[in-house]
Amino acid sequence: MNKSFKLTPYIFLLPAMVLLLVFFFIPFFQTAIMSFFDYTKEFYNPIFVGLENYFTILKSEIFIKSILNTFWFLILCVPFLVIFPLIVAILIDQKIKFDNLYKLIIYIPVVVSIVVVAIAFKWLYQPQGLLNYFLGLFHINSVPWLTSPKVAMASVAIVTIFKGIGYYMMIYLASLTSVPKELLEAAEIDGAGEIKKHLTVTIPHIMPTIALVSTISSISALKVFVEIYVMTKGGPLNSTKTIVYYIYEKAFESLDLGMASSACVILLILVMGFSLVNIFCFEREKYGL
Repeated sequence: MNKSFKLTPYIFLLPAMVLLLVFFFIPFFQTAIMSFFDYTKEFYNPIFVGLENYFTILKSEIFIKSILNTFWFLILCVPFLVIFPLIVAILIDQKIKFDNLYKLIIYIPVVVSIVVVAIAFKWLYQPQGLLNYFLGLFHINSVPWLTSPKVAMASVAIVTIFKGIGYYMMIYLASLTSVPKELLEAAEIDGAGEIKKHLTVTIPHIMPTIALVSTISSISALKVFVEIYVMTKGGPLNSTKTIVYYIYEKAFESLDLGMASSACVILLILVMGFSLVNIFCFEREKYGL
């Protein structure tokens, strides 16, 4: 009976462990093994080349540019996805009228397919699209939203921000329910205004949630693909080509599975790096570090 009781937690964990094994660990080790082979000469009989794929990819200007583009995309998106949803969540948490309606409106983009959102924004960004039409009403020159290397990445980032605001807002709203009302009332009695009250009470209390949102949004930014594929195809002049889009081109257009697998391993290392930064900066006590 006692032995059966000890096995109970592992029985409940078994389905999740099987899913992780099938959909993460096995594909990961297969990808890692494939990164040591060259598929360009003989696709079904690849040649073992060791670390040559890694040396080649790290010397590739396009790959280095895709890494820089990915981090630039992260810098454009993450601050907005961390700060703006928090502001919106705090405003809605003030028990305003029609708060549920506002939540619904802001959350709608989350449930809409990213492909649909990207196509809609691509239409808005057209040279004769709605955005340039409104700019023309104020006698402002049209903006080459998706055709200028200087503007294209920011245009794509706007789509990601628009899609993610509602999702992160709901995470913040759930966290705000745990903020002690007594502390907020005490801050008001001490003469703190609305901004100072939230800076001194709310934000410190939900800092673990802010760290979580920062980590999730950073990892999502590192893996961005659909917006790039639908809107720019990595252009113009590779200005929006990210790591995942580079992997897609190598794997499915060039059929160079060795280089694509090497890029996948490098991407995994970057994602793990962001996770470790989150642990060491925000959750050291939780893990006893």
